Amino acid sequence: MATHPFILSITIFKLVIIFFSQSSTASDTITQSQPLHDDGSTLISNDGTFELGFFSPGSSTNRYIGIWYRIIPVKTIVWVANRDSPIKGNDNSSNNNMLTITNEGNMVLLDNNNETVWSTNITSLTTQPLLNPMVQLLDTGNLVVKEGNSSSSNNNNEKEENFLWQSFDYPCDTLLPGMKLGWDLKRGIDRKLRAWKSWDDPSSGNLTWGMVLSSYPELVLKKGSVEYQRSGPWNGAGFSGQPVLRITPIVDTKFVNDSNEVYYSYSLRNNSVISITYLNQTLLHRHRITWIPENKTWRVYESVPRDDCDPYNTCGPNGNCKVNETPICQCLEGFDPKSPQNWNSLDWSQGCVRSQPWSCGVKNQDGFRRFASMKVPDTRTSLTYGNMSLEDCRIECLKNCSCMAYSNLDIREDGSGCAIWFGDLIDLKLVQASRQDIYIRMAVSGNEHGTKNVVSTEDDEENQDFELPLFDLALISVATNGFSEDNKLGEGGFGPVYKGTLPNGRDIAIKRLSTSSSQGIKEFKNEVILCAKLQHRNLVKVLGCCIQEEEKIGYMAPEYAIDGLFSIKSDVFTFGILLLEIVSGKKNTGVTYTSDTSNLIGHAWKLWKDNEATKLVDMYLEESYVVSEALRCIQVGLLCLQHHPNDRPNMASVVVMLTNETILAQPKEPGFLIERVVANEVESSTEKPTSFSVNEVSISLVDAR
Repeated sequence: MATHPFILSITIFKLVIIFFSQSSTASDTITQSQPLHDDGSTLISNDGTFELGFFSPGSSTNRYIGIWYRIIPVKTIVWVANRDSPIKGNDNSSNNNMLTITNEGNMVLLDNNNETVWSTNITSLTTQPLLNPMVQLLDTGNLVVKEGNSSSSNNNNEKEENFLWQSFDYPCDTLLPGMKLGWDLKRGIDRKLRAWKSWDDPSSGNLTWGMVLSSYPELVLKKGSVEYQRSGPWNGAGFSGQPVLRITPIVDTKFVNDSNEVYYSYSLRNNSVISITYLNQTLLHRHRITWIPENKTWRVYESVPRDDCDPYNTCGPNGNCKVNETPICQCLEGFDPKSPQNWNSLDWSQGCVRSQPWSCGVKNQDGFRRFASMKVPDTRTSLTYGNMSLEDCRIECLKNCSCMAYSNLDIREDGSGCAIWFGDLIDLKLVQASRQDIYIRMAVSGNEHGTKNVVSTEDDEENQDFELPLFDLALISVATNGFSEDNKLGEGGFGPVYKGTLPNGRDIAIKRLSTSSSQGIKEFKNEVILCAKLQHRNLVKVLGCCIQEEEKIGYMAPEYAIDGLFSIKSDVFTFGILLLEIVSGKKNTGVTYTSDTSNLIGHAWKLWKDNEATKLVDMYLEESYVVSEALRCIQVGLLCLQHHPNDRPNMASVVVMLTNETILAQPKEPGFLIERVVANEVESSTEKPTSFSVNEVSISLVDAR
């Protein structure tokens, strides 16, 4: 009996619908029984936005596994699995390449010879094989490995914790909506973009974009290891280096900085819009592009560097870049070119230096000038305080003569938080229509004092009617012959009193706060202030004081800073600090450390005790260093930093240690080990006293005799 063509067509149509509906439910996953072959087969995300498969870029015959947009006609690759491990193309062989998953949950790429070319290298949390490992391409473009089950195998809203591995943790050159750019601190994963070398070669180029960790993290574009462009840190309204803090109609941005993660991401307000950010190695730019359906083309929405002022440190230290002025580089007010000849030749690399020195801590001569609409300086030389007001931030900066500038962390509403900078100010730029202000330290001339842009150093809370000059610890040490016992006059509740002679021949008495004193720094300061205010012929006159914080110790050995004793082993101590600074890329002080220490020595010692010394190595070195050599440098550095001089090697031995593979002694606890103690914890603790190093802080009061 003949079949009616209409009935036949209906039957075929139903079969086609059944076929496609079945394939669509399974086409976004790979299982052990259903791998992906290099025969034109692809994975398609559940909503049809993304597609994964084998491809060869441009004129290359090499084979790669990649993800691209399926819903646009221009094939735009957004992720490549084996970018640095291609399957070499061979026209004379069949493509038996395959992407599959193992019992342990590792996604592996196999070539024609069934050899592993690339793998996710997941370390299994259990020795038992997974029951149902699978790979899934999500609607976000994220390729994930997980243990599948009937309830979650096609769930695009699963939490990241359920994934054994995800491509969003290992981006290539493209940042997709929802992808995080930055650090997963708990797992030690640095998510950063790396450009393709060329349109035909997706291997890693030298243009990268990622998060630089510091107390005030920010996104930095680099060429190799050299900074190329800096976004400026997140200030609550945006990145401080953005030209205009405008609200875009299509994108919402997000910045997270906590103990678990530090990252930037963006999302699209309209899911029908396609917008991505990618790195262009050829042009050395970062582009944000948006797909225009009407024209069937990508349109560049933003390109970075944006202008001549955007490249890193265009105007050198303490130089301010103003893109609408000629020349674009100008020294900050109160600064002059370091090399006028080079500056006038438009070579601004040496930057600017202060026109006149300022007297640190001298009333009415030391202040700050407000600079409005600024991209704040490179944050690697900064410290931050999350809950501090702008006024308290100013006071905090005044406490340290190395502090050069301060600003709010968050500029929204009335502003909040505090950031302070030390040393030269790097990569400053005037940013049009920005609300970011920064206050830069400089000498206050008579005609400037009192203007609204100059902030006085007078501190009503701490320094009212208290105008004592500050004495340097080294000067006092010389005056007392290194706090010699022969110069000791006696001892009181705060500590010993020494006689001394200033270089001008004037005799003085010096009361020194002892770390073993039952009274603290606050009580000692109160006595200084009271004595300074009292004026009577039967009372000695207070000449000044020395408030020596731990960062002022610098590179001095404990025996010199405390007792004024100096030997060849004192230089060894200094070398030990320098060695740790070189390995870590950080200064001994002025940096916030994750361990409960306030200096590099304590941080290095804690990591060494915890067998985590490799965490001290400068993260900018990435994988370009030999671990054994770095550990040896750290160990030698700690040996140089032993508290007692006799425990330190001499410099000849240090050279041998660094240039040979001899077995090294195990270091003991170093000198100047300063542990960070939270004030309210110390004050509220009654169970046991807090232990401090005897090298911690010294405060001296200078009395005339």
